[in-house]
Amino acid sequence: MNGRFSVTYHVRSDTAGIEARARGIAVEQSVEMPIEAIDDDAVLSDIVGSVEAIDPVGDGVFAVRIGLAIDTVGDDAGQFMNMLFGNTSLQDDVVLWDVDMPAVFAGPARGLAALRSRLSVTGRAFTGSALKPQGMPVEKMAALAERFALGGLDFIKDDHGLADQRYSPAAERIPAVAAAVARASRTTGHMTRYIPSLSGDLDSMRGQLRLAVDCGLDCAMLAPMIAGVSALVRLRREFPDVVLFAHPALGGAARIAPELLLGKLLPAFGAGGAIFPSFGGRFGYSPDTCRRLAANARGYDALPIPAGGMTLARTAEILDFYGPDTMLLIGGNLLMARERITEEAERFARAVADHPHG
Repeated sequence: MNGRFSVTYHVRSDTAGIEARARGIAVEQSVEMPIEAIDDDAVLSDIVGSVEAIDPVGDGVFAVRIGLAIDTVGDDAGQFMNMLFGNTSLQDDVVLWDVDMPAVFAGPARGLAALRSRLSVTGRAFTGSALKPQGMPVEKMAALAERFALGGLDFIKDDHGLADQRYSPAAERIPAVAAAVARASRTTGHMTRYIPSLSGDLDSMRGQLRLAVDCGLDCAMLAPMIAGVSALVRLRREFPDVVLFAHPALGGAARIAPELLLGKLLPAFGAGGAIFPSFGGRFGYSPDTCRRLAANARGYDALPIPAGGMTLARTAEILDFYGPDTMLLIGGNLLMARERITEEAERFARAVADHPHG
């Protein structure tokens, strides 16, 4: 595939040095060797990165746009991340800010439209909660899921810390929770979805996902920055009817703008739902970052899922900010209700359903 795609970096530099610094990034992210040592004309013309623009953004930071060859990516998401920010991520004066996505990655096989159709949810935001804390035995986890589902929530997901631990092996947890949620759904008439967390290597996640499908599930979650973005792409291709939710764990470990990583790249690689820490919770994203992140996700028909310390008291505020094409994920605040979890889940579901914008 011929052509180039453009990558934007925010670079700290003085005015005198920014042009040389930009050329250095273009070389590092393409051939990572002295240009003078290259004697192949095709490499020089087609592969070496080019500086397309340098614009000041204030406070000693410049937006540097680099053109990179699409041929260097193939169709591998991991190699794409390598070309975007591989070696340059080791240089602390640079933030990966944005990319004009090449048409190599098609986005989620099933996204926001599929979720609305499957749950018969129109004109409002989705509701969800998480199964916590890890350490509980399978039977208690399943009982908790059933109480949430009886409250009429749309989604109940595993906490991302749930993996294949001794106290909650995936082979036991997934069928038990799936059965409990299905039982509650038959009672309420609302088809609540259980989202199991996938973990381990690709073969392990593939096996867990097959088990989930055998249990009648059509959603699952993984943390692509831990499992690998190439694993996300592979699972999306192998299980096209399953909506994959991307958890942001380890997503703050590199200098990549969250609206790019969580809002654009992971949905482009196949995540139909993008979980991210919303402003006002226990993480530090700004409202502007959250707004851009949600817009990027919707651009791929992916569901933005603000989380991280959300509370029932903020339901109207969050819906006013994000609008109806959103899932509100409230975990610990609902769990505080203890024996009244089902009632609090019902209250949460009603607050979203009755909201004028949700």
